[in-house]
Amino acid sequence: MADSNVTALFRASTAHSPSYFTLNRAGGGAAGEITDFCIPCNPYFPTPAMFDQLGSSIREILTYYPSSADTITAELCQVLGLNPQTVAMGNGSTELITWIDHLLVRESLAVPVPTFGRWTDQPMETGKRVDMLLLPEAHGFGLDPESFVQFIRTRGSRAAVICNPNNPDGGCLPKHQVLALLDSLQDLDLVVVDESFLDFADAEPEPSVAAEAVLRTNVIVLRSLGKNFGLHGVRFGYLVSNPGLAGKVRAALPKWNLNSFAETVVFMLKEHRGEYAASLEQARRDRQEMTWRLSQLPGLTVYPSQGNFLYVRLPEGVDGAVLRDRLFEEHGVLVRECGNKIGSSSRFLRLVVRPQQDVMRLLSGMEQVLYGQRTQIVEPPPEPMLARRPLPQEQPPMLTLAQEPVSARGLGPVRTQERPAAALPGPMAGGYASGTAMVDRLIAQA
Repeated sequence: MADSNVTALFRASTAHSPSYFTLNRAGGGAAGEITDFCIPCNPYFPTPAMFDQLGSSIREILTYYPSSADTITAELCQVLGLNPQTVAMGNGSTELITWIDHLLVRESLAVPVPTFGRWTDQPMETGKRVDMLLLPEAHGFGLDPESFVQFIRTRGSRAAVICNPNNPDGGCLPKHQVLALLDSLQDLDLVVVDESFLDFADAEPEPSVAAEAVLRTNVIVLRSLGKNFGLHGVRFGYLVSNPGLAGKVRAALPKWNLNSFAETVVFMLKEHRGEYAASLEQARRDRQEMTWRLSQLPGLTVYPSQGNFLYVRLPEGVDGAVLRDRLFEEHGVLVRECGNKIGSSSRFLRLVVRPQQDVMRLLSGMEQVLYGQRTQIVEPPPEPMLARRPLPQEQPPMLTLAQEPVSARGLGPVRTQERPAAALPGPMAGGYASGTAMVDRLIAQA
């Protein structure tokens, strides 16, 4: 799988990983051989039968104009039980983020980091001040609502956003805490709750605050359809708010901003609710299994997640960019290294939840690259990343995840005392460094 042209694409990317199509062109059509742990897609929906149905309609989908956005929105609202006057549909949630910024964010926006990059990049691109609250690694990157409110008051922010679950760590506030946060911030111009991954959560039966958002004058709830339905390429999402805010966004959206693929999928949903619910349940089971399996790797920390991805901290001495390149070149496994996310570093990966057979391929690759373990050696193996420096004479007990599936949500990693693995080095000389002095000071004090 080695291809210097492909790995160079990752090193050239400053904000996001290269797309599937870019990788496919650079790799001479080899993208189909990649096991993708990078793009957070639902692997179980649409079903094969739904793809067959879409394929049989491909000529009509590509030939004809879609219906109006109002028609497509009305159908989606009927399926979801929403009032169309409180909904605006966009060509992906990113289009809605763009219009929210242009129309509703004035001089400043407060956001916890690390988080989805468009919530920091978009307002900066339009000259807004972005006030960033660093989520503490020592607390499992969990957001403390009271601290966030105090941060907003101190900075004088006029708008705020939280992602729930948060991307990349998957932390999720319970509904009552989100509502209390909205109560505390009712004097702001705008508060956005980005629930793009909330359908994958299982910590409580009805975690969304969309129903409450329509009763508030300054709240928008953002939802993604592409992520939930496994159709990133279709580009569709929606927001829910009071009719005044929703109407303002709808009026600004271009005509025919929704394509015929989006319309076709929305009008298929009624018939496939059961399959969709089953896909989410399977993804949740896969998340628990994948969390447990990854936690077996020495020195790896896995943070509890309510999304369809896991945020992991690599062992001391491991450069995530080097690991990413070697996993891709040597094992055909694509992972999301988080060095270009504000508030994160190359010490972290975001790994999308996938079926067990794919996870075993990931684990096999990580074991071989990190620790030099190989089941079949047909040639001299590449140098393990964790065997480059001599071990110290003595090493304190290492904290690792409990060796059973994680059930606690939003509380940070559950750890137990264990003896260190023999192949692990001691702490890096000079300690952990993110590359940002302010972040380093905060982490050192945590």
